[in-house]
Order: sequence, then C-alpha cells, then structure tokens
Amino acid sequence: MNQSLGTIIIGLVTDVNDTAFFVQKDGVTYQLTKTEGMEYKLGDTVEGFAYISMDKDYMLTQEIPKVQVGHFAWGTVIDTRKDLGVFVDIGLPDKELVVSLDELPTIKHLWPKKGDRLLITIRVDDKDRMWGELASDEVYQSMAKKGTEELINQNIKGTAYRLKVIGTFILTEDDQIGFVHPSERKDEPRLGEVVSGRVIGVRSDGVINVSLMPRAYEAIGDDAAMLMAILERTKTGSFPYTDKSSPDDIADRFGISKGQFKRAIGNLMKQRLIVQEDGETKLVEPLVNLEKEEGEEED
Repeated sequence: MNQSLGTIIIGLVTDVNDTAFFVQKDGVTYQLTKTEGMEYKLGDTVEGFAYISMDKDYMLTQEIPKVQVGHFAWGTVIDTRKDLGVFVDIGLPDKELVVSLDELPTIKHLWPKKGDRLLITIRVDDKDRMWGELASDEVYQSMAKKGTEELINQNIKGTAYRLKVIGTFILTEDDQIGFVHPSERKDEPRLGEVVSGRVIGVRSDGVINVSLMPRAYEAIGDDAAMLMAILERTKTGSFPYTDKSSPDDIADRFGISKGQFKRAIGNLMKQRLIVQEDGETKLVEPLVNLEKEEGEEED
C-alpha cells in the first residue's frame, strides 16, 4: 500500500513538460499540474497532497483538502450509485471519494442525496484505492460541545450523522450533539441531511433534545394564527364569536367565511390553545393563570 496517498508529502521534481511538473516520492512519480505563477526547476522540493485521480493517475495538488488520512472534515455529496455508494466532493479537481454502501443505511431512501454533507476521513486499501470513511461516534464525541439550559426553545440547524431505531443523532452548527426522538419528527432524516428544529431539553451529559416538529402557532395555519393574534390583543383573552356565530357576523369581524372560521377554531381547540364557553372563544393560558390566582387567594 502506498503510504503517501491521502496525505501531504514533500517530493523532488524529476521532470517537467508544458503542462505539468513530475514529482517523485519513495519511487512513485506524481503529476503536479502547472498553474499560473508556479515555477519549479529540476531538483527542487515540492510540497502537496498526494492522491490518485479518477483516471488512475498519481497526482499532486497544492490546494490541500481538509479531508486527509487521519483527519476528518465535511464533504458534500454529489452523486449516488446504488451498487457502490455515494460520491463525495472534498475539493480535489478530478477526484471524488466514494463512501461504500457497506457504511450506509440498509434502507436506501435514507442514503444521502446530492447536496447533503458527511464528516469523513480517507482510507486507502491494499490496492491503493482511496475511500471515504464515515466518522465514528467517538469522533463526534471528541469534537462536541455540551449544550446548556440557555439553548432551550432556541432554533437550531444540524446534520444527521447517526440513524438508529431509538432516534436520530445530529451535530449542530455550533457543534452540539442533538437527539431527535421519533415522536419529534414527521419523517426520518437522511444520513447527511441538514435539518432545522428547536431545542426542547438538555440532558445531564450535555446532549440536547431536539424537535423537528413545528411549534403550535407555526402549524395552525394563517386563519388560526390571525384569530390567535386577535385573542391575544384583547384584555380578556376572549371574543364573543364561536362556531355557532352567524356567517355574516364572522365575515364582518374577521373577513373570512364561516367554514374557514370553523376550521381555524377546530385547529386551535385541537392544539388546546383555546376553549369555547358561554358563547365566547377564550385563550386557555389566561384561564390557567386566573385559576392559579384564585387558588392563591384562598390560601
């Protein structure tokens, strides 16, 4: 196995032509493509990243990728082959790394898609083939920062890196490890998918619990959101309109049909944000606060 592949090497210029320098290291000659301003003479030493191109040529580049043997960094998925795995761009001009299907989920619709991102390193096999290798749990643990209580209810983005029956693990943009329980997501994220959610709790080990479900007010729709806004602006947290009110009264007050009103009211009641009592629609929260105040007075 060529120990230089996937690493930064220093070699000796042994030949040159109109398009490239030829750099030798440990008996292997690498081709360094000429670029503007690049000047080397025979016998000069050159530093660069050694790899094998898609055409199976030994190449050297001075645009050093962050992904290297022994070094993990993010790469972008650019293609998939169901019989092979996924192709990942790490910044090389004529080479993508393949993450083997053996490392990917057995359920293929959970494979990464174009544009997803994977934290990988380079593995070189005994045939000098360069592969992308996914970071282990230990790698994520070593780079993770602990979550704090101040994060609760904050919006976050993160990349799904481990898919398990118990839930999905993500790494946030700020390098916290997050856990998404199946009950806190609509669909299971793909490996490498960037998801948006909010923090709903922080575990004692610093892992944050994340929900990918919308907040109640985000899920209720425009009409329901309008009714909530009106209720919240009233002094009593209520208005004298219910699903029994006339279509004309509803249209005059809210500018929507009775059918729209009923659907919005039903949605809010399902979310337990409102109740209907004594011919009025009322916010639940003010009622709860009132009950507490009355209880305190009795004590």
